[in-house]
Amino acid sequence: MSPAITEITPLSDEDCFYLVDRFKSEFDYPLHRHEEIELNFVENCEGARRIVGDSVEILGKYDLVMVGTGLEHVWEQYKCRSPRIREITIQFSPKVFGDTFLAKNQLKSMSGLFDRAKSGVAFSLATVVKMYKLFDEITQAQPDFYRVLKLMEILYLLSKEEDYQLLSSTSFANTVATAESRRIHKVEEYIKEHYRRDVRLEDLAVLVCMTPSAFSRFFKLRTGRTVSDYIIDVRLGHAARLLAGSMSSVLEICFECGFNNVSNFNRIFKRKKGCSPSAFREYYRKNKIVI
Repeated sequence: MSPAITEITPLSDEDCFYLVDRFKSEFDYPLHRHEEIELNFVENCEGARRIVGDSVEILGKYDLVMVGTGLEHVWEQYKCRSPRIREITIQFSPKVFGDTFLAKNQLKSMSGLFDRAKSGVAFSLATVVKMYKLFDEITQAQPDFYRVLKLMEILYLLSKEEDYQLLSSTSFANTVATAESRRIHKVEEYIKEHYRRDVRLEDLAVLVCMTPSAFSRFFKLRTGRTVSDYIIDVRLGHAARLLAGSMSSVLEICFECGFNNVSNFNRIFKRKKGCSPSAFREYYRKNKIVI
């Protein structure tokens, strides 16, 4: 059983989006998911902990994140001591703008933003500074056509930002890789099917008719990651999913996901995720609500 509750949002079929602007002294909503895309801006949240998929991060003063359909997420109090946390949450259906509309040349970047949101997108502090005024403006705008226009402006500007971080691994979020290269896509599919076993660089190179050294350079150039880092990230994503949603032991999950040494698994997991596998599981279980 997955530990995340499925939220039924206040958004109705007659509405374009739902917006709430609130001040509070603590984060108290549990780990959850929903069908709507969510854009969440938080101010005065230093020391809070954000979990999106298998990403766990301690926050600074500001946080601006977009979370896609069905992806587990929660903001936890952790070490946040602010008595006045501001949170602006905007939720909207991925279908509200329509595929035909988003396919137009002027709006394709927004479609790309929604695709990235499937893994969760965290924007930089510089982006927060640029967007701060617009978030104030959308809360003050009349809740009609002009507020919709303001939302589209926000989404469009965010879709053009290049300074962002994808949060959850694709294997945890169950998203499909979108590599432009057919050779890269072929390799990604092979790794997806065989990550539980030993995946050798030489076998991957043969798969795309390249020498190992040439393929290694090619993969790094196209993906920004080494082959070994990519394989580790895929394995860790599946491990995190099992930690969150199964009763298997850490040792069992270690071997199930292609790691052959539990000490090595613990070390890599902590280096990549910022916490141990046991702590990651505890974050999820602590937020669990049975419904």
